[in-house]
Amino acid sequence: MKLFQKSPKPAAKLMALLRISLGWIFLWAFFDKLLGLGFATCRAESGIAEILCQNAWLSGGSPTTGFLTHGTQGPFAAMFQAMAGNPIVDWLFMLGLLGIGVSLVFGMAMKLGGWSAALMMVLMYLAALSPENNPIIDDHIVYAFAALALAYNDAGKTFGLGEWWSKTAIVKKNKWLA
Repeated sequence: MKLFQKSPKPAAKLMALLRISLGWIFLWAFFDKLLGLGFATCRAESGIAEILCQNAWLSGGSPTTGFLTHGTQGPFAAMFQAMAGNPIVDWLFMLGLLGIGVSLVFGMAMKLGGWSAALMMVLMYLAALSPENNPIIDDHIVYAFAALALAYNDAGKTFGLGEWWSKTAIVKKNKWLA
């Protein structure tokens, strides 16, 4: 089984590093919201028994409430605020973070992962209109373009499992999983 190319070109290496970096952003957000690691969620109390903070998803908190309640603005704010704390929205958001993160970090299902990442980023962009530092483009749009570029440049085949993944029976039968 060939997992890695022998000597990828510099552009392929850079795309792989971009893929892994962007994937890690999604995975980190998933674990921070799941466990309350103290970054975007809250600081966990000291002590082994108190590792999870109240806002952690595993402690019964909602991973969408903070952003959708306090981080939304602009013409779509009311629509996004109405979704805050909805268990279905929480599950979709968390499964999205996990699936996109795994897809990008490991280089599998790159089209599905890339399009899912782009969709999530565009939705987050719309939730926070108008961007704080630039009236048109912000990091969400740049991440969306980066995810789509990765999806269409075989970025999963360098330093990833994309080559192996593309040869599995499930991908051969379902090209949208490529």
